[in-house]
Amino acid sequence: MLSRAAIAAWPKAELHVHLDGSVRTSTLLDLDGRAGGRVLPGRTEAEVERFLRAVDDAGSLEGYLAWFRTTVPLMQTREALYRVARELVEDVADENVRLLEVRYCPALHTAGGLSLEAVNEAVLDGLADGGRAFDVAVALIVSAVRGRPVGEAVALADLAVAHRDRGVVAFDLAGPEAGHPAKDYVEAFARARGGGLHATVHAGESFGPASVRQAVLDLGAERVGHGVRVLEDPDLLAVVVARGIAFEICPTSNVQTRVAATFEDHAIRALADAGATVTVSTDNRLFSRTTVTDELWLAHTRCGLSEEQTRRAAVDAFRHSFMDPLVRNALALRAEAAIFSPR
Repeated sequence: MLSRAAIAAWPKAELHVHLDGSVRTSTLLDLDGRAGGRVLPGRTEAEVERFLRAVDDAGSLEGYLAWFRTTVPLMQTREALYRVARELVEDVADENVRLLEVRYCPALHTAGGLSLEAVNEAVLDGLADGGRAFDVAVALIVSAVRGRPVGEAVALADLAVAHRDRGVVAFDLAGPEAGHPAKDYVEAFARARGGGLHATVHAGESFGPASVRQAVLDLGAERVGHGVRVLEDPDLLAVVVARGIAFEICPTSNVQTRVAATFEDHAIRALADAGATVTVSTDNRLFSRTTVTDELWLAHTRCGLSEEQTRRAAVDAFRHSFMDPLVRNALALRAEAAIFSPR
């Protein structure tokens, strides 16, 4: 069995992490203090961390998403957005993450008067400066959110395309799946893909395999966020495997949302055994109190991935990145040599 220390030493890629779910506790406290202390229930890191442990009892995707009310209101200025983005790069570098794709919805950060363009530029600047400072290849995924106006999703797709040369690599759809079918967002994804962006979609987390089918067939998803319920539709699973679509698996958040009752019940091993490409990410480093190292270790020690499957998942995260192929492939080759050669 692999040790956590061995996994920690690997170069790693993070493909599925939400910016506004991955803020440092200390930064949250500082931002809340500057805003008059109106959001957080405590004044010390220990108090806030105790409060956030209740995320473990979220009980559903919707319950989990409600926790963004503790971060989004504090990320409404250029300074806050830049800081959170740069600090996230520093944090992942500390655990040897060498490739990072961050996602967020710019429309959630305009309450302070910033335009969509100003929001996105602040985040891109923070990621770029962090990438240079900590030697991490960084990219941004712009997300639309189910349940918000469809016209907003189209505007976000246009924003993402406009910033493609600044580091935006893909368009995403997040939020509660039930009642918000993918067909509502066809125009937004068509604009994104037509503008040269990749597509990833949250699906098969809370609603079932139908949402995975919609993500792949209606929106052209090349990767699926979570997607674990695809196992309920063997025909669809065969299509996804044949197309080489990668799943962005986040074990801890899947247990928190009750997509999996326990780590031992998680579907990642069954997906890997069926020939699906699985990658492992954190989803939200703050809310799930985790790292890529921890998620890979949990996938191996509790979710049932074999040593070989765990190594392959770590390498496949590089190989299925949406970054420039020259950057992605160079990092993947180095990662594969480091992860598979020393035995």
